[in-house]
Amino acid sequence: MVNEKARLLRDLIKAKNLVTGVGGRDAFDAKMIEKAGFDFVWSSSLCISAAYAVPDASLISMSQYLEAARAMNEVISIPIIADCDTGYGNVNNALYAGKLFEEAGIAAISIEDKKFPKDNSLLEGGRQELAVIQEFAGKIRAIKENQKSEDFMVIARVEALIAGWGQEEAVKRAKAYIDAGADMILIHSKMKTPDEIIEFIKNWDSKTPLVLVPTTYPDLTEEAVIKLGKVKIMIYANQVLRAAVKATQQLLAEIKASKSVKGVEKSIASVSEIFELQGVNKMKEQEKKYL
Repeated sequence: MVNEKARLLRDLIKAKNLVTGVGGRDAFDAKMIEKAGFDFVWSSSLCISAAYAVPDASLISMSQYLEAARAMNEVISIPIIADCDTGYGNVNNALYAGKLFEEAGIAAISIEDKKFPKDNSLLEGGRQELAVIQEFAGKIRAIKENQKSEDFMVIARVEALIAGWGQEEAVKRAKAYIDAGADMILIHSKMKTPDEIIEFIKNWDSKTPLVLVPTTYPDLTEEAVIKLGKVKIMIYANQVLRAAVKATQQLLAEIKASKSVKGVEKSIASVSEIFELQGVNKMKEQEKKYL
């Protein structure tokens, strides 16, 4: 089986100092992320669950996440890294998810070492219970030993710092997941400063590259990350969703207050821009050729 997007992602990782991607909730987000020039789209669990207006707590099914990722992948030429939570259950669920996401042409999946069902990592007072190391390593090993394309990647997301279990536990888990076959390690933090992430990076002595998600520590720039070394992927996971919510709230308030759309027309996208993102021009060209 050939997975062209997975090969493209691997080539980008080899060629660039840092590969950057943005989280999306649907194909429309994915089109805008590609158009903005990013390397990949992060098919975000938080953003997709938000599109259903339900908590990011393993409430919607693997099939719903898969269909969202598949829809994104079909309309863009850049790779998708899919946020697959804990693998949607035990090793059997994770193995099945890996099979379906790979068959859908997804370049890589990320699974996290929390117990199922999970709470979002950034939820204040959330239930951040970690799985037994051997259990999670088994999920990684199962997916890697049964993948069809040699280029498809599994990113192991380490939640030890999120759970407050400390640096030593985070390193121990990360190395166990590498032994199980993980292609990269996503080290996650909810601290407001990047201090514990920088500490982890400086102490990281494996050749396996790291992935960062600087949601709560936005002061850590790409330039600084490149200087630190060892990190190959940066994910801006939920900024598009948050920006959309803020802009939509302001727009609706303005329309409600003014009882008109006159005041907002200049500040929103034109209908022609929507048509362009939808691929209407290509559709009309096909009509001319084939109708």
